Amino acid sequence: MNPTTGVQGITESDIADYLANTPGFFERHAELLGSVQLTSPHGQRAVSLQERQMEMLRERIKGLERKIVEMLRNGQENLALADRLQRWTLALFMTAEAGALPQVALRELRHEFMVPQAALRLWDVHAAHAGADFAQPVSDDARSFAGSLALPYCGVNAGFEAVSWLDDPAAVASLALIPLREGREDAVFGLLVLGSPDPTRYQADMGTEFLARIGELASAALSRLRPARG
Repeated sequence: MNPTTGVQGITESDIADYLANTPGFFERHAELLGSVQLTSPHGQRAVSLQERQMEMLRERIKGLERKIVEMLRNGQENLALADRLQRWTLALFMTAEAGALPQVALRELRHEFMVPQAALRLWDVHAAHAGADFAQPVSDDARSFAGSLALPYCGVNAGFEAVSWLDDPAAVASLALIPLREGREDAVFGLLVLGSPDPTRYQADMGTEFLARIGELASAALSRLRPARG
């Protein structure tokens, strides 16, 4: 006989539905709570229905505790990330000399976010900064690629020109390329590149919201290096 069929056509589902819809059953038959024996998942010993229910509740509580711990850890990580972002932004605000902004932005990025390598290039800058390292020539292809980025690019080092701007291009296994524009609809005037020897540091399927915010803040600060708009 199939154990799920029961007797006289009564199925396990019928029994389960009956018990679920008859809350007074175990009040009228309280002795069953102690006499029904179930197999414990923690070994082969038999336990009562009450013990099994307590085990299930304990497992549920442990699961909730793990979720709470994970939420607290995520909250702490988000708070730490927000603190780093604030310190980096303050460093930009406190830089009085416009020409020093690229160096400060890169130095503090590497320090606050533990980025192994970082570099940037700007174009169409004010004539006073035309000879700076950050204003060195960038090919039309690289400019076109930067202009095509609606969001930061994350992924493997596929031989992008921007990788050559880093101190040790050969050591880069993954990178992030962040376009710089004064406004969302404005043309791109620069590119920020972050490189790591860890191939999983920047992946194609990772979220880019935080990197986009980095790009917006960097763009706002570095726009001081551009000619004043008429």
